[in-house]
Amino acid sequence: MGTKKYVYSFEQGDGKNKELLGGKGANLCEMTRIGLPVPPGFVITTESCLTYLDQKKKGLQAEQIKQIREAMADLEKKTGKGFGDAKKPLLVSVRSGAAMSMPGMMDTILNLGLNEDTVKGMVSLTKNERFVYDLYRRLIQLFCSVALGMKDEEFDNIFKKIKDKCKVKEDVELDAKALKDTCDQFLDIVRKKTGKPFPQDPYEQLELAVEAVFKSWMGKRAVDYRREFKITKEMADGTAVNICTMVFGNMGNDSATGVAFTRDPATGANRFFGEYMINAQGEDVVAGIRTPKPIRELRKEMPDVYPELEELRHTLEDHYQEVQDLEFTIEKKKLYCLQTRNAKMNASAFIKTSIDMVNEGLISEEEALLRVQPDMLAQLLYPRLDPKAKAEVLAQGLPASPGAASGKIVFDADRAESKAKLGEKVILLREETKPEDIHGFFAAQGILTSRGGKTSHAAVVARSMGKPCVSGCEAIHIDPSAKEAVISGVTLREGDVITIDGTTGNIYQDKVPTIEPEFVEDLLVLLEWADEISELKVMANADTPDGVSKAKKYGAVGIGLCRTERMFNQPERLPVVQEMILAETTEERKAVLDRLLPIQRDDFKEIFQIMDGYPVTIRLLDPPIHEFLPSSQELVEEIEHLKELRNTVGGMAALPDTLKMLDPGLYDRYATNLEVITKGLEGLKSEHLTGDLIESRETMLKKVRTLAETNPMLGHRGVRLGITYPEIYSMQIRAILEAAAEHILDGGQIIPEIMVPQVCTLEELKWVHRFVVDIQKRVEKKFKIKVPYEFGTMVEVVRACMRAGRLAELAEFISFGTNDLTQATFSFSREDAENKFLPLYEETGILQDNPFEVLDIKGVGRLMMITIEWARKTRKDMKVGICGEHGGHPDAIRFCHHIDMTYVSCSPPRVPIARLAAAHAKLKEKEFSIV
Repeated sequence: MGTKKYVYSFEQGDGKNKELLGGKGANLCEMTRIGLPVPPGFVITTESCLTYLDQKKKGLQAEQIKQIREAMADLEKKTGKGFGDAKKPLLVSVRSGAAMSMPGMMDTILNLGLNEDTVKGMVSLTKNERFVYDLYRRLIQLFCSVALGMKDEEFDNIFKKIKDKCKVKEDVELDAKALKDTCDQFLDIVRKKTGKPFPQDPYEQLELAVEAVFKSWMGKRAVDYRREFKITKEMADGTAVNICTMVFGNMGNDSATGVAFTRDPATGANRFFGEYMINAQGEDVVAGIRTPKPIRELRKEMPDVYPELEELRHTLEDHYQEVQDLEFTIEKKKLYCLQTRNAKMNASAFIKTSIDMVNEGLISEEEALLRVQPDMLAQLLYPRLDPKAKAEVLAQGLPASPGAASGKIVFDADRAESKAKLGEKVILLREETKPEDIHGFFAAQGILTSRGGKTSHAAVVARSMGKPCVSGCEAIHIDPSAKEAVISGVTLREGDVITIDGTTGNIYQDKVPTIEPEFVEDLLVLLEWADEISELKVMANADTPDGVSKAKKYGAVGIGLCRTERMFNQPERLPVVQEMILAETTEERKAVLDRLLPIQRDDFKEIFQIMDGYPVTIRLLDPPIHEFLPSSQELVEEIEHLKELRNTVGGMAALPDTLKMLDPGLYDRYATNLEVITKGLEGLKSEHLTGDLIESRETMLKKVRTLAETNPMLGHRGVRLGITYPEIYSMQIRAILEAAAEHILDGGQIIPEIMVPQVCTLEELKWVHRFVVDIQKRVEKKFKIKVPYEFGTMVEVVRACMRAGRLAELAEFISFGTNDLTQATFSFSREDAENKFLPLYEETGILQDNPFEVLDIKGVGRLMMITIEWARKTRKDMKVGICGEHGGHPDAIRFCHHIDMTYVSCSPPRVPIARLAAAHAKLKEKEFSIV
């Protein structure tokens, strides 16, 4: 067995093998292969990283060191320089690069190879003392913070004092003497803090730097990033390390560094977009330490170089057939490309570039669909600032990532995280952000910085998350220690509310009203392409006319779940429902249900009108009826409160409002006496009123205690309720069929689908079906027309899965309620599991995902497969859907396509996501397998 190869030169590496070389390394190899101006270098593989992390003993293995040193010797030959050579020193950068792009989440060190000897050699070679000491102070700080664990602030404080002493604001204004003084003070603090001098052996520097980058794979910010973006081991495992010959953008005014995008990453517009700095190094741009210039100004400052940069732009995009994010350096008017990767953009930019690239002939419609990840569409469904709102702009920065957000100001990432955990919405306000702030990004509604440009770390990460960001707002002056900021003369402290608009760059004091988002034309085009390809239909879960209207607007082709109990919960209806529950006899209950009938019928009719011609699936009452009543604890407290009110004149005056809230029926009954009561005239009538109200709450309390169950989710609910109280289901079925009849008479088209919940046996279905048949006959006789319907069942009980063949004898459709089916399969109570042990299960790897968020394909999914197979043996044309929360999850949709389901149903805002996911499922169907 041969020696494992840990190192590949840029000429040797396979530009398509991102798993081995990481995304950055693979692209450097690919750019070298096609002849682009890439400085010489090599890649240390991701396998080398895993080998390093797996071994208990610290340090690189001898074979790893040997291959790295051989690659460095080869680099010396290519460049004609020597690593550690005082006369002609070779300097290198050390950068991370995983298979999946994780911008800023792992470590980078520049200018490696400088020491006391090579600094002198570089000064002699370049005749530019200022330039060399600028490199050295950067190396010392970067190396010590990354490889030795020192804090950036220790160096920043020294550097700030030197700038203050020299009375300058920008780094570029410091002369060689000031920078040499900076280096000396940096070296002193390294010796004090670590007990050792700064490493002078270049190979010691290199090996420590490589180890630091490997370790950064398991650093907090990298782990948090992978968790947030669900980057699994299969997608990226370990980081490569890229060793690249240094080229310098800080050699004077004929040198520069920048970051560019082949198209605008915020809007998707087909224009060269980017930023640069003259006489700077790359970290200056991405760190947001200074506000850079827009790329178009480089045309004037370096007219000879700019056309080369434009040519590089087109070469990269044509080759990768994807919008590229590139880093470049200009050294003495010579252009170098240091990195390229697929650009991270927000959803609207991805969609626009997809449509444009199809129209330009670069990609196909299918490729355009696959470029846009379904979950990204959620970004387009967030509210935007109301243009009619009368809000005064406090300041304006750079519109770095579109969208609007309001929240309380916080000044550091830890505070953002802790406040968000308490349910508070926050805006992270910083001078500039650093990669270690990533947990604050996840927690914040939006990000605001006083420095940095549109390609800064804050802007890039915010765009990838779809979060609003305003950067480079120089009108903000921040005092982090005092936790306050002055914005255009207005002092704001931690906890004060601001609003940012990442589309315009505007900043507002207080919360600004928002309006619902609207579909852009490009999204409509993309979803039309998706619908042409997908086989799964996408329906919606909606219970109100407003919800149904939204579902239709978002492209739903029907309602897959209309929960009738949601209609009962409206404030004006709930007292009637409670009166029905409190009824002592069937006759009393029927009398109240007769009052509910026209309410439900009108609701159904309005829904049928909105969804005319589309299927509407209505689930009969499902939850236990005690859910419509207050809890026993609430009732006990109300009764005690009423007894206290009865004993005071002030309490009696407050009684009408209390009565109206607690018992509208009694309020109406005693309305004529309320004026007397409010004047404090206590008498017989008011005593009767108070007594009646107390008696009504005590009666309800008795009912609540009677209905109490040890485990209500497995108790008296669903079809069991319908069989116990057949008058409830009869009213609902009649309301459905009468609404359908009226809609048909009005010229509409509808075939309502009546769905029975919590079924475990065919006998339950037969029981309910008899009501349906009988009521249909009576409705058809009343309206003198045929009223068609379809009859089906939810599948959320494990026994229903096992008896699917028998259920299909009567059920014309089935719909998986995966929320309850997951609870039943795992024997988990969702609320208890998520509050007590599921986070630990995910953290320790016992479960890869929360099964209530991500469909458990191996368990619940297997049950679904069995159900469909057996049901279709009985009824070949069985329509099968899913209406649990999983119905809008792209991975679940992919599985539903694989097992040949008819439709998925999800909440209205998830409909566009589901439509695109259904197209992805079809396009990727050959890649799918169940392990």
